[in-house]
Amino acid sequence: MDWQVLFSFIIFTMKHVSAQLHYSTPEELKQGTAVGNIAKDLGLNAKELSVRNFHIVPRGKIQYFSVNLENGDLYMAERIDREMLCGIKPSCLISFEAVIENPLHLYTINVGIEDVNDNAPTFSVDEFEIVISEAALPGAHLPLGHAQDPDLGTNSVQDYKISDNEYFNLGIKINKDGIKFPELVLEKSLDREKQSTYNLILTALDGGKPPKTATASIKITVNDVNDNFPRFNKDTYEVQIHENEPINSLILQLKAQDEDEGPNAEITYSFHYIPEDLLSLFTIEPVNGDIKVIGNLDYELKEKYELTVEAKDGGGLVDHCKVSIQIVDINDNAPEITITSLSATVSEDSPLDTIIAFIRVHDLDSNENGDVACEISDNLPFKLIPTSSNYYKLVTAKTLDREKMSNYNITIKAVDNGTPQLSTNKTIQLTVLDINDNSPLFEKSSYIVYVQENNPQGTSIHRIHASDYDINENAKISYSVISNNIDGIPVSSYVSINSVSGVIYAQRSFDYEQLREFQFQVMAKDGGSPPLSSNATVKICIIDKNDNAPKILYPAPDTEGSALFEFIPHSAEKGYLVTKVIAVDADSGHNAWLSYHLHQVPDPSLFIIGHHSGEIKIGKYLPDMESLRQKIVVLVKDNGVPSLSSTVTLSLVVAENFQQVAPEIKKQPSTSQSSSNMTFYLIVFIVVISVFFVITVIVTVIFKCRKTNIPTSLGTIGRNVYPQFTLGCPSEISDTSLPFPFSYDVCVTLDSKQNEIAYLKPVQNVPTDNLIDTGESTVADQMQQQVQPNSDWRFSQAQRPGPSGAQPTEEAGVWPNNQFETERLQAMILASANEAAEGTSGLGGSTGTMGLSARYGPQFTLQHVPDYRQNVYIPGSTLTPTNAAGKRDGKGGGNKKKSGKKDKK
Repeated sequence: MDWQVLFSFIIFTMKHVSAQLHYSTPEELKQGTAVGNIAKDLGLNAKELSVRNFHIVPRGKIQYFSVNLENGDLYMAERIDREMLCGIKPSCLISFEAVIENPLHLYTINVGIEDVNDNAPTFSVDEFEIVISEAALPGAHLPLGHAQDPDLGTNSVQDYKISDNEYFNLGIKINKDGIKFPELVLEKSLDREKQSTYNLILTALDGGKPPKTATASIKITVNDVNDNFPRFNKDTYEVQIHENEPINSLILQLKAQDEDEGPNAEITYSFHYIPEDLLSLFTIEPVNGDIKVIGNLDYELKEKYELTVEAKDGGGLVDHCKVSIQIVDINDNAPEITITSLSATVSEDSPLDTIIAFIRVHDLDSNENGDVACEISDNLPFKLIPTSSNYYKLVTAKTLDREKMSNYNITIKAVDNGTPQLSTNKTIQLTVLDINDNSPLFEKSSYIVYVQENNPQGTSIHRIHASDYDINENAKISYSVISNNIDGIPVSSYVSINSVSGVIYAQRSFDYEQLREFQFQVMAKDGGSPPLSSNATVKICIIDKNDNAPKILYPAPDTEGSALFEFIPHSAEKGYLVTKVIAVDADSGHNAWLSYHLHQVPDPSLFIIGHHSGEIKIGKYLPDMESLRQKIVVLVKDNGVPSLSSTVTLSLVVAENFQQVAPEIKKQPSTSQSSSNMTFYLIVFIVVISVFFVITVIVTVIFKCRKTNIPTSLGTIGRNVYPQFTLGCPSEISDTSLPFPFSYDVCVTLDSKQNEIAYLKPVQNVPTDNLIDTGESTVADQMQQQVQPNSDWRFSQAQRPGPSGAQPTEEAGVWPNNQFETERLQAMILASANEAAEGTSGLGGSTGTMGLSARYGPQFTLQHVPDYRQNVYIPGSTLTPTNAAGKRDGKGGGNKKKSGKKDKK
């Protein structure tokens, strides 16, 4: 094997690198024979070829060369026959491209195929028949058919020789193409009568070592005188035809002249020697010499044909001419688009000019028909950059965004410059890869969730959802609660969240009386790298449930001795206020509305109780007896569903004087002076309260008149008597009738013996952010289904504020606008109860009396509130705090009773 690397050089064009390598190799090498080492010639390590995906771009149906990626050798993949590949061309060159990636490089490889002496010369016929006239003179030339050898140069036919004889010698005629034609040269005159035929052997030899030969027989017939040969006008005829020439088209008409006459001048035409494949393309008429096309011509298969035509006269004399047929190209081939290297995916954060693909365009036509332009649509974020050798780079021209467009169908159009123009389209499918460039988005920035108290631990209370415009891992969202504290307790002890579904679970059972609302933040984080996150605020609002029974403040159920006895003089008339039961409920709203009932009473007609005031009064005139002792049980129940209740037992004693029942009642140490002082303070406080009440009513009426959106009438008595409650957190309620903050101080002396004073303090401030309706309907439905109080809850405007017995109790009134106004008032009563039980108050009172001090803040409006002051009662006294001018009874018995009680004590 003889091969040699001729030269290599590298051309850098923009970011694309191309190089040309030239090799030379003999034909007919065995498969696997190495031609050269590409890795060495390119200055690469052989291992890089495999890692960087070095490959040859196929061209045509047969791939003659391949590369061994282990050692970098370029070897023969198919046996090459130069004669079949290039025919008679003096130079035979095979060109192909190779691509290596990471980074991308393009190489053009040219391999020159050297001719070897693999073909022996051949004659067109096995025997040449030569007719010569006996009149031929010595020196006459008799043309013979030349031998054909597909090899080139010295490997083609170099010499001829004939067998030894005395009449003929061999001469060589060389035409302008350098082809040697053998001729017989007559050495001496012939005598047909002595010898009419001669048989010689013609041998053709090529220049190989050793030379290859071909032989043909020469049969020479000596004929009678025909001493003129046919003669063509020219030795070579040249003609051009288009490759789309129709079948049976005449391309050339030959004419040979013979000066003889008769049969010796009759000329027939034939192809002297042409390859087999040409016989299916051309034909010649034997008589007139017309050459016609009988097959389909293709410029891309072969550009030129050469034919040898023989003219023979009737006497056997011949002449030859050469016909050269040049095929003219037409634009009958559309451009070809080849994707030599393609990245099917591209990241959306790829920089501009990122290479997507290398594209090769090729047209089999020639000249203008083979000039190709390549283009893509202008509305795509890509562009084509031309490089050398009909190659283009497809690169990014704009910033990509997968969320706007995740896939592209890039249609590449190649158009040639022929007439008419032909084009080819090829579509590349490109997928844009996602990067984590979008944070999770919550449906809302804040959520409000309503949870009824006493919920089971672990109950799911709400589900939040966040979405992410990214995909796959970048859109896989996990939820977590941002760690913070609620009143010093970690939020994780209150709630937890499912990191996958976003379902929020209660970690404990909530108690509305301890915690009414709290809020925390939930973070949604995606699975990208680095991860992105966003936060949302979740506010939990606890909804009250009727889980607290009413608590009786007075009379205290655990009071012993005389604390449960109430003294009634015989002079008391019908309507006389005997005592007042004071109770509160730790629940809120409807659940805290209380009603009072006589549960057990010996004579139901003797005493009556205000259902909503708790005032026990005489229902009829007392019987005429020295003393009467009645033991009654008062039932206090709330308005919840189911209703809860509490009872207290009272002993009511009717006697002319206190000494009659003194043994039964525990004596309370007191002084008349302290009682008198307490009465004075009460009167002063009531006057002050009345002044504030009048001013508050006037201001409230003026303010309410401006609010046209609030109805001024209660409408039909029934379900609409009371305002409908709206679901909301305490911090979300802000009404002008009872806004936060408010100031309300009450002190109550329960027992002068222990000198116990209870303060009713302001409820703590609660945030007042606006509510956002979350659509949770379960608790709201329960709230709407609460039983409305009966008509006994109605109070007249004149009754608010006022003493329990100063006004009738059956007039219509207005309750607090919402659940939380009721809760605020209720909180004041609860605070009074708690401090009274603890005995921590520091304000004194007189014996057997209850001290009262009330201060209403400037924003506290009693216009929409029931008279909660009716629950303030002075034990042991006939005086009820009032701002009315009337007396307790028509005879002024209240003052008399008070004086009488002091005397007895």
